[in-house]
Amino acid sequence: MRKRRGTPEPAVSESERLLFGGPLRYDMGWNEHADAFLELSFRAMVVRLPGMLASSLRLALRADARAARIVLAAEAARGAAQAVSLLAVNSALGKLLSGPDIGQRLRSAAPALIAMAAMALVAALLRAASTFATGRLEPKVERVATERYLERAANVELAAIEDHAFHKLLDTAQYGAESARRMISCGTRVISALISLIAAAGVLAVLHPLLLPLLVTMTLPSAWGALINARRRYESFHTWVQHARAGRLISGLLTEPAAAPEIRVHGVGPFLLRHFRSMSETAEAEQARLSRLAARTGLIAAAWTGLATLATYATLGALLLAGAMALSVAGTAVIAIRTGASSLDTLVLEINQLHEEALFVGDLQRLYAEAAERAIPAGGAALPRDPKEIRFENVTFAYPGDAARPALDDVTLTLPLGRIIALVGENGSGKTTLVKLLAGLYTPDRGRILWDGVDAARADRRLLAERVAMVAQDFKRWPFTARVNVAVGRSAAPLTEEGLATAVAAAGAEEVVADLPRGLDTLLARNFSGGHELSGGQWQRLGIARAAYRRGRVLIVDEPTAALDARAELEAFEKIRALAGSGQTVVLITHRLASVRHADLVHVLEQGRLVESGTPQELLARGGVYAELYALQADQFTARVPAPKPA
Repeated sequence: MRKRRGTPEPAVSESERLLFGGPLRYDMGWNEHADAFLELSFRAMVVRLPGMLASSLRLALRADARAARIVLAAEAARGAAQAVSLLAVNSALGKLLSGPDIGQRLRSAAPALIAMAAMALVAALLRAASTFATGRLEPKVERVATERYLERAANVELAAIEDHAFHKLLDTAQYGAESARRMISCGTRVISALISLIAAAGVLAVLHPLLLPLLVTMTLPSAWGALINARRRYESFHTWVQHARAGRLISGLLTEPAAAPEIRVHGVGPFLLRHFRSMSETAEAEQARLSRLAARTGLIAAAWTGLATLATYATLGALLLAGAMALSVAGTAVIAIRTGASSLDTLVLEINQLHEEALFVGDLQRLYAEAAERAIPAGGAALPRDPKEIRFENVTFAYPGDAARPALDDVTLTLPLGRIIALVGENGSGKTTLVKLLAGLYTPDRGRILWDGVDAARADRRLLAERVAMVAQDFKRWPFTARVNVAVGRSAAPLTEEGLATAVAAAGAEEVVADLPRGLDTLLARNFSGGHELSGGQWQRLGIARAAYRRGRVLIVDEPTAALDARAELEAFEKIRALAGSGQTVVLITHRLASVRHADLVHVLEQGRLVESGTPQELLARGGVYAELYALQADQFTARVPAPKPA
C-alpha cells in the first residue's frame, strides 16, 4: 500500500520475529476500498450518506421489517414534534416579552406552553418506541449477517480456505456482523439528528437567513476531527488485525488443555507470558500513538469551534443592537442554534461512525461476493448409478504458490470399485493429495478424474461428496456428544438409533461406547462440565464409526491405525476388510506395508508420480520401490538384538 505521509513504520517486536518469523502486519493494498477511505473528504462522506442509510435499511428490513418501520416512523415523528416545539417556544417567548400585564402575558402564552409540554410527552413516547424497536432489530441483524458469513465461508472450495489472501478477508469480514448491528443504532441516530437538524434549520431560516451558515460553521471543526481520527482507526485496525489474532493465540495456548501437559513439564508458561507481554506492549504503543494524534486533533478542532461559537453569538448581539431582531426572536434563535448545533454535531459524529461501520460491513459484503465466486459449484452432471471404476488420467495438481513442484505430476491410475486399494509411498509422495482429489476437495490443474467416463469436474459435487466417506489421519474431534461425533458423518439424514448401532458395531467401537459414563450421550469435551476425554485409539474407532454411518460407496482411510496398539490394529483392519466385503470400496493409505497384504491393488507413489501398480504379491516379486520399503520395515522386526558384552 502507498505509505501515507506522517505515518511511522510500526515497530516490530523480537517476539514477532522469533515466534512468527517476521512482522505481523497486513499490507492494506489488497483492500479495495482502503485508499478510497483514507483520501475521503467530509463532502464525499455526506454524498455517500444516502447509500449508507439505504444499506442499513436493507439490513433492518431483512432482519425484522416491522421493527424497522416502527423506527423510521418514530424518528420522523420526533423530528416533526421538535419543529412544532421550537415554533411553540418562539410563540411563548413573543407573548411573554410583550404587553404591560404579566398575568395577561402568561394567559396568552399558555397555549404555546401547553403545546411545548405535549410535544415533550410525544417525543418521549416516540423515543421509547424507537428504542424498543431498535433493541429488537440489533441482535437480529447481527444474527442474519453472521449466518450469511458462516454459510458463505462453509460453502467455499477447500482451496479458498487454504488461500492466505482469502483468510485476510475472513479475518476482517468477521467483524462485519457486529458492525452491521451497530449500523442500526448509528443509522437511527443519524436519522434522528438529521430530522432534528432540518427542524432547527427550518426555524432558523424563518427567523433570520444569516443564522443558518453560522450554525454550520460551528460544527465543521468537530466533523473534521472525527473524520481524521476515523481514518487513523480504520487504517490501524486493518494493519494490526493479524497481530491481534497472534496475541489471542498465545493467550489461548496458556489455557488450552492440549498444551497444558507440555507447558507444565517443559516450563513453557513463563516463555509464553514473556512473549505475550512483548506483543501486548507493541500493540499498546500503537494505541498510544493513536491517542496522541487524537488529542492533538481534538485540541485544534476545539479551538476552531470556540472561535466559530464566539462569532455566532457576536452576530446575534449585533443583530439585536441594530434592531434587526426582536428579543423574543433572539431567545428562540439561541435555543434553535444550540439545538441545531447539538444535532449537527451528533449528525457529523454519527455519519462518521456509520461510515466506519459501513466499511466493515463492506468487507463482509465483499466476502459474500468473493465467497460466491469461489463457492462449490451447484448442479452438474449425474454420476453413474453403479460405476465400475474411477480412473485418473494424466492428473497434475499443485497447491497454490507451489506450482513449480506439483503434488501430483501426470498421474494415470485406476481404482476398481468394490475392492481394497492401497496407496503407498513415503511422506510427500502425493497420497493424501490424490484422495482429496478423489473426494472432490480439489479439482486437477490438468487431466481428468472419470467415474465410468463421467468427468468429476463436470459432475454435481454434492452428489459426488455423498458417494465418499473419509477417515483422515487428523479427522475432526467434535466437542459434542459421542452420538453427534458418529452421526455427523451424515448430518443431513434423520438420526436413527439403528443406524448408530450398526455404525458403532462396524467400527468395533462397542466397548468404547460402553465405557463412556453416559454412553453415546457423553459429552466429549473436557473443557465443559461433565465432559469426558477419549484416548487416541478410542477416537480412531469413533472416526471409523462416523465413516461407516455415512455409508459412502467409497471409503477413504488415511492412516487408520496410527493411534492403535498391535491387537487393536488387527481388529481395525478386519473391520475395514468387512466393509469392503459388503461392496464398499476402500482406499487405504498407510505406512505399515504389512497391513496392505490383503489389498486387491496397490499403487505406489514417489514424489508425486505413480511408479508401480499391482497386487502386494506382484510388487514384492518385482523387487521395486514397494519391495524395498517392505524390506526396510520387515528388518525392524527381524533384526537380532545384539548380545550383551561380557563383563
